[in-house]
Amino acid sequence: MTESLKSFCLALEPVLRRVVQEEVERGLVHCAILFPRQLQAVETPSLKLTFMQQPSLPIFTSNKIEDEQGNNLQIQLIGTKNGQQYPPQISSSIKIELVVINGDFPGEREDWNANEFNDNIIREREGKRPLLIGDVNLVLKDHATAISIQELIFTDNSSWTRSRKFRIGARVLPESYSGPRIKEAITRGFTVRDHRGELYKKRYPPRLGDEVWRLEKIGKYGAYCRKLSAANINTVQDFLKLSVIDENRLRMILGMAMSDKMWEATIKHARTCRLGEKHYFYRGSCFDIIINPICEIQGVFINGLIYKIEELIPQQRANAQIMAYEAYLNWDKVEEADSFFSGADAAPIPSSKNNALIPTHP
Repeated sequence: MTESLKSFCLALEPVLRRVVQEEVERGLVHCAILFPRQLQAVETPSLKLTFMQQPSLPIFTSNKIEDEQGNNLQIQLIGTKNGQQYPPQISSSIKIELVVINGDFPGEREDWNANEFNDNIIREREGKRPLLIGDVNLVLKDHATAISIQELIFTDNSSWTRSRKFRIGARVLPESYSGPRIKEAITRGFTVRDHRGELYKKRYPPRLGDEVWRLEKIGKYGAYCRKLSAANINTVQDFLKLSVIDENRLRMILGMAMSDKMWEATIKHARTCRLGEKHYFYRGSCFDIIINPICEIQGVFINGLIYKIEELIPQQRANAQIMAYEAYLNWDKVEEADSFFSGADAAPIPSSKNNALIPTHP
């Protein structure tokens, strides 16, 4: 009897194994079908705050924080649907709080939740002022989608934190909003330095109105700074204008003590300067030109039409360059131009000059 039962079980074992295997495989296939559906059912927040631009670096204590264009930081409310962004419509005002976030918080991960965000808020050290002051409490009015931060200042450096970096975060105060979660905004991580170091800091990128010693290899009160000042080159704009008009002269002003490597570092840094949208109109005896803030020619007026300099014949190009040099020497006579058009298909523009000596088209 025992031997018969044993033989029966041994004969049944392969059948049982096959049945169990088939059921397990069927279950795995079923899970594979359901699992993506479950993932699709878990939607990320459809509304979020975001900083329109990153803060300009470096950042020093006691100094106003600006964006990379030198403007106020701005926060925007955006909506996402099916991977596409759209301007949301919220019919009530919401309160936004700006906070300091740990520099090593993985803000690039994009899938943090509100608790993770809140757990990484950094408060001021004991006995210190609030870490972030200024417009730390904002109100985004109903139907508005963006708000500007007029003033924002760090009162302490970031050297005492684990990462030695801060981030700026923005969150919606729960008591001001009862709708679906609005995801928090967060900047990249950055070091905040003590303001005493700003006395000799360089700026990246430099601005047109910055003093020339803000450029690489030109020290404040140093020999190069004194030489440039003696030649009436006091700002980054002055430096760039002469580099466009007569680079050899600029190089001679700095002298042979500045090596080629140092010169390349200085000019490379200067050329990262953002020029902005302003353009200038200079009237000549034969034709008129449009130049940007550093005397680069953007367009040439001939017989009421405007052309790119590349479209001119060699003689006209040479004349235009002479006019740019005249504009440099007579900067007080250039006129600010709101806009201009380029190309041979531009609409006719009235000219105050007699252009009879210049061909209608190059």
